Amino acid sequence: MLKFALFGAGRIGAMHAANIAANPQAELAWVFDVNKDAAEKVASRHGARTAASIEAALADASVGAVLIASSTDTHVPLITASARAGKSILCEKPIDLDIRKVEQCRRDIAGSKVPVQIGFNRRYDATHRAVRQAVAAGEIGTLEVLIITSRDPELAPMPILQGSGGIFRDMTIHDFDLARFILGEEPVEVSATGSVKVDPVVATLNDYDTVMVTMKAQSGALVHINNSRRCVYGYDQRVEAFGSKGMVQSDNPMPNMLKRSGAAATQALGPLHYFFIERYMQAYLDELNEFIDRTNKGLPPTVDFEDGRKALIIADAAFGSIRTGRTVSVNYGPT
Repeated sequence: MLKFALFGAGRIGAMHAANIAANPQAELAWVFDVNKDAAEKVASRHGARTAASIEAALADASVGAVLIASSTDTHVPLITASARAGKSILCEKPIDLDIRKVEQCRRDIAGSKVPVQIGFNRRYDATHRAVRQAVAAGEIGTLEVLIITSRDPELAPMPILQGSGGIFRDMTIHDFDLARFILGEEPVEVSATGSVKVDPVVATLNDYDTVMVTMKAQSGALVHINNSRRCVYGYDQRVEAFGSKGMVQSDNPMPNMLKRSGAAATQALGPLHYFFIERYMQAYLDELNEFIDRTNKGLPPTVDFEDGRKALIIADAAFGSIRTGRTVSVNYGPT
């Protein structure tokens, strides 16, 4: 039985709490949030206790793992404190918005030897994973072009945008990681362009709400990523891998496949899932279950600190490209 301390009791933290409680090999022991009411609500729902402080939860010797679902600016100190306390760590992305803090965190926890998994949940989506498996098995021959479409249903509230670190570190970082996962190799060149098409307020943040990124991998395979902060028909998430022998695609799953025909439309489907929790609910569950299983078996995570670090490096390169109008070479070395 792996006992968890949960840091962060917001929407995504509450989802993780329910997933921990649903796993027969795990138990939610502690919940901490600066919002004490939110922590109490989540804790009482799953028979856990609220922690007066992070230190109090980490001091419990029976706790073997922590799940970090708090605000991004808390991730590095929580990873560091949890690693020093000897707890296995599952942390939501990103590790931090500043690569210098990520590098310092890597140095600080280097001797701890605890597993650190970063929450790139899209790797656990069954259809995205099937694309990776098909590419790795050579079903489409040599991978030549990878296309990733990722569009949010609406613009996030201003406080979230202000603290996001920009679209590449907040949104596209998932797609950078998914590209690395499917490619099985590193992107070495990044070119990005963007516009403000959804709301002029985004320009006041020196950010973009509509972007396109192209990357070249070590093998010469090309990647195209397109993002929008607005999608009127729901949360649009698609992947296409094209190769010398064919193509595989991961399309949007539907809440149901009921088709309606009438005077206005023929074989019309309903809208897509609205947002990320609904769309990736099973992926979040599979991500956690694998973390629990591998931690209990003493195995390292399949999505680790280095994956989080490299995704942020690519995001920084994309910002470098969009600011300069030039293609940027990606340097994965420590800063």
